[in-house]
Amino acid sequence: MAANYWASTQRLHWQFSRTELQDILQHLENEDQALTQQYPLLDRRLLSIFYNQQLVKLAKRMSIRQQALGTAQVYIRRFYTKVDVRNTNPYLILTTALYLACKMEESPQHIRVVVEHARSLWPDFIPSDVSRLGECEFYLISEMNSQLIIHHPYRTLQELQGRLDLVQDDVLVAWSIINDHYLTDLPLLFAPHVIAIAAIFLALTLKQSSGGQQAAVNAAAYLTDSRQTIREGSSTVASNDNVPEKRIGSFVKWLAEGEVDLQAVAESMQEIISLYDVWDRYGEKTCKDQISHVVKARGLDK
Repeated sequence: MAANYWASTQRLHWQFSRTELQDILQHLENEDQALTQQYPLLDRRLLSIFYNQQLVKLAKRMSIRQQALGTAQVYIRRFYTKVDVRNTNPYLILTTALYLACKMEESPQHIRVVVEHARSLWPDFIPSDVSRLGECEFYLISEMNSQLIIHHPYRTLQELQGRLDLVQDDVLVAWSIINDHYLTDLPLLFAPHVIAIAAIFLALTLKQSSGGQQAAVNAAAYLTDSRQTIREGSSTVASNDNVPEKRIGSFVKWLAEGEVDLQAVAESMQEIISLYDVWDRYGEKTCKDQISHVVKARGLDK
């Protein structure tokens, strides 16, 4: 799964434990405590939702495909492990990340076209001088140590579609969940194949169970059991005459017989479910006003 991922810079330099990532982010908060206290920020997940919505707006204007968008989102998340958001103009960072991602995903966009579209969306925050975007590009590349190749979960999802007899609806729901995982820290925590498997399990659970999100929570908890317990449970489910439950049971049995880190899959599922819970209290205007205030107050829009 995810060929070449194991020797990639993504795994060697940009995959952290939760404790390591928390320490990195806390270090950023502590670097300038006066700045942190003067400009308190919302929950990072709420800001991530806002960033994603802005990126999607820009990507749609330029007909950019999803993988390039996902690459841009990973760049942004990596960048903000190195630089405090309060020291940046997020609109310029988003634009630059997408511009760079398009290059890396072999769908390059002319810098003037990118600036033109970005200015049409955020005229108060994107300078007309295209050299500013060029400078910001070098800034991103430098902070990411020129480690720009991203392995995505989409490939694993496509590989498993036939092996697991997933129907098209399953794939579409899982694909959407993978899109959403970029709004969390998961790209910095787990391998792409783990994310893909978590997305498939969530897709099967959410789509085929009347329990909805609670059923997904239960499924994530179920994965924390031993492989033997899961193997026994999957046999029970698979023997049921209900076709959707049979398919879930077959998937769980496949998991139990494989070498996948079930704890990582469970944590990934829980992280995505947590995102959906947070999404209920998301307000675009609140995020927009807070970011605008920081950027303008610190003169970062110049």
